[in-house]
Amino acid sequence: MKKKHIYIYLLGMLLLSVGCTGKFREFNTDQSGVTDDDLLIDDNGYGIRLGIIQQGIYFNYDFGKGKNWPFQLIQNLNADMFSGYMHDGKPLNGGTHNSDYNMQDGWNSAMWTHMYSYIFPQIYQSENATRDTEPALFGITKVLKVEVMHRVTDYYGPVIYKNFANAQNQYRPDTQKEVYYEFFNELDSAVVSLADYIEKKPESNGFTRFDILLDGQYSSWIKFANSLRMRLAMRISAVDPDKARTEFLKGLENEFGVFEAEDERVAVSTKSGFTNPLGELNRVWNETYMSAAMESILTGYDDPRLKVYFETCTDKAYAGEYRGIRQGTCFAHNHYAGLSKLSVDQSTDAPLMSSAEIWFLRAEAALRGWIPEDEEECYQNGIKASLHQRGIYQMDDYLNSERTAADFIDTQDPENNIPARCLVSPKWNPADDKEIKLEKIITQKWIALFPEGCEAWAEQRRTGYPRLFPVRFNHSRNGCIDTETMVRRLNFPGTLQTEDREQYLALVEALGGPDHGGTRLWWDTGNNSLD
Repeated sequence: MKKKHIYIYLLGMLLLSVGCTGKFREFNTDQSGVTDDDLLIDDNGYGIRLGIIQQGIYFNYDFGKGKNWPFQLIQNLNADMFSGYMHDGKPLNGGTHNSDYNMQDGWNSAMWTHMYSYIFPQIYQSENATRDTEPALFGITKVLKVEVMHRVTDYYGPVIYKNFANAQNQYRPDTQKEVYYEFFNELDSAVVSLADYIEKKPESNGFTRFDILLDGQYSSWIKFANSLRMRLAMRISAVDPDKARTEFLKGLENEFGVFEAEDERVAVSTKSGFTNPLGELNRVWNETYMSAAMESILTGYDDPRLKVYFETCTDKAYAGEYRGIRQGTCFAHNHYAGLSKLSVDQSTDAPLMSSAEIWFLRAEAALRGWIPEDEEECYQNGIKASLHQRGIYQMDDYLNSERTAADFIDTQDPENNIPARCLVSPKWNPADDKEIKLEKIITQKWIALFPEGCEAWAEQRRTGYPRLFPVRFNHSRNGCIDTETMVRRLNFPGTLQTEDREQYLALVEALGGPDHGGTRLWWDTGNNSLD
């Protein structure tokens, strides 16, 4: 059997054999029938499992039930919308759904169900298979584990992490504090394993052909680990500042470095055969459009990335313009179908992290007094990196711009009109107070992160920036989600309540609050604590 046919066969077996279920205890057994010996055929080096995990971050599998729709439920109808990036132009569910806080369990459970059904089992198997014999692949597995699962905990709060597949401990959930602390431990293990391997075998690298996120170099994966540590450290800066500062510095000061150069990024490459599900939703399904917040900020700023991120309206009444859709208006028509779609297509790499984000993290760390770097220089480096990554090199006017966001004028219903909420400009002013500086840093980070809604939504919740438009209609159950503070998390899957009540109650206890979208996560304090 030819090598490529073996890869396709094994991948198909892995994906088709694991079913989705609401019962967490059934997520812990790998039923693929693929053994470690199978994975060594033609020197696979366990790369197939790592390939599944890499593609699972930006989920796009055909596991017998079609592609792309899991991503739409996992991310696009949740984080991509709640972050202020996008909105569907169709009146799904009659016009009332997550957009107006009529939260749909079938959508909200998708991240949990698919990650625990398909991705975490492969992480678990990869850890066990590589721990004693393949230190470099073990290190990469650890980095991927943190990248995958921090997105899950940032959706829900408590997760089953340390006790995954541990029946003896009844699959006890971790609080978000516990899981974040374990993330840092996992990254420690990853860096040690990779660094030791590089020292012992500097010329050996069997993972290159399986690497679809980076350049195949183990040193790049250490940079990823260090940069990821900085991201997660900043996430807990308000609730656990001492731990946050310690972990941030550990990442920044590691001898292998962090992402700094303009071309350094982590993205799921479409050269591997992966197709971008957001591109399918955008180009084929016609279900991703510019949000009102994006229109307000990018057009108000006259931001040069506007033309890179979005297309002009096809509606002749707005030809040549960039127009978006406001969340929470409960529209029941298709009149927004001619507004601005994304520029993303199926061949666009799916971004997860870039050097621009890391520069903005450094700018915030300088603002907090954690590092001696110049906050303005880091801030401008972040903007420059983002612009250069999009092929934009004329930037002096933008860096000195004092333009602010524009008021939003709805193309169909004037009742949806709303004055601009974001009142900061791109220009850095050393005389501004710390809160204004933080708002500028996070607003620019938000622009630079596009279209990666998971990270953008988490940072918007952590800081309150950029200032997004509230929903016009709030149909949350019993008013559990506040209109101004917006959605703070997703509910645990509803099936857990009926099919595994013991597990559900343990998760709610670890959450420490009611299981609804208005409950804040551990790191979401509602206070930036800059002083």
